[in-house]
Amino acid sequence: MVEVVVVGAGLAGLTAARELAAAGIGAVVLEAADDVGGRVRTDVVDGVRFDRGFQLLLPAYPALAGVDLDALDLRHFRPGAFVQRRGRHDLLADPRDGAHAWRGAVAQRVLGPRDLLALAALSVRDLVGPVRALLDGDDRSTREELARRGLSDRAVDEVLRPFLAGVFLERELTTSARFFHLVWRSFARGGAALPALGMGELPRQLARGLDVRLGAEVAEVTGSGVRLADGTSVRARHVVIATDGTTADRLWPGLGAPTWHGVTTWYFRPPASPLRDPTLVVDGDGGPVVNTAVLSEVAPDYSPNAPLVQASVPGEATEGEVRARLDVLYGTSTRNWEVLARYEVPRAVPAMPAPHRLRAPVRLAPRRYVCGDHRDTSSIQGALVSGRRAARAVLADLGRPGPTGTG
Repeated sequence: MVEVVVVGAGLAGLTAARELAAAGIGAVVLEAADDVGGRVRTDVVDGVRFDRGFQLLLPAYPALAGVDLDALDLRHFRPGAFVQRRGRHDLLADPRDGAHAWRGAVAQRVLGPRDLLALAALSVRDLVGPVRALLDGDDRSTREELARRGLSDRAVDEVLRPFLAGVFLERELTTSARFFHLVWRSFARGGAALPALGMGELPRQLARGLDVRLGAEVAEVTGSGVRLADGTSVRARHVVIATDGTTADRLWPGLGAPTWHGVTTWYFRPPASPLRDPTLVVDGDGGPVVNTAVLSEVAPDYSPNAPLVQASVPGEATEGEVRARLDVLYGTSTRNWEVLARYEVPRAVPAMPAPHRLRAPVRLAPRRYVCGDHRDTSSIQGALVSGRRAARAVLADLGRPGPTGTG
């Protein structure tokens, strides 16, 4: 008999186990896969690092306050993006990034003065205002919210939609405006980054010191604990289901499985770097590639000996279609680019159409709990926060004080 079993060693489950350990409660973490991380994993093949689906870490996420970001050795993207539109490449960067960003803002022809002012006003409001102000009132779609804030259809279609489609993994901007504001605030406060050795370093850090048992697939949550796929059982007083939302619904019927947004990430090795700048490139013309970046310019340890380019495609596209669009986005031929890896991730992020409840209950029944980004926001922030909420629910039921922290 153990006190707590956590089912799943993704970000939420590892966070829950760490919170319990900090309060003196031991937990056994059971993971079906061969490594920790869930949907946040990095493969290393011949010295090249491939995240399983392109992801960004936003250092300003409040829930990362409990993570040793220095140990992750973060490598930052340039704040902003190159927008490809009708044969032009315009740099839209944060003006705080220096003279280069100001020159790009002056030279660009995508956003007019009214759109620049509206975008600045929105950013300032999200940057300096209280978080509660972003969450109050009626929820609406991100597209409706951008129009309400004075952004023109052209600005949305040619700049914001292609940029945000890479975050939401949906192109119509039906995602909750509340979530948009939380993400925009984090971008404005800390930009985007990658751990030097890949996104998988985040769950690896969270897992250190925990009792994690890999290759342990849970088939059923029982009255006395859990039953594994191999027929063995683990008895536990408390069970935390920390899987993705679809698996959680199978383990706890009636919970409700989320609708998913998927993505396919392509990794290419070009003979030379097509862009010597650590900046995202987005497609203002609406092609199949929502964003692309030369990862070796952002984090050289991803590919120490040759350039590495990622291209993210929500929906379906052939290799030929992806290459044809990258020809345009980088202004060079991709004929000689070698395909190193392709990751199809149908369950990348749970959909969050407006109106959306940002926080769902984590207590299922006496001594049974659930966590994951499907209980909060579809983000690393949401996964971490939900894990803390589940752990604190366990501690409350045990009559134990929980550790303090963000979330």
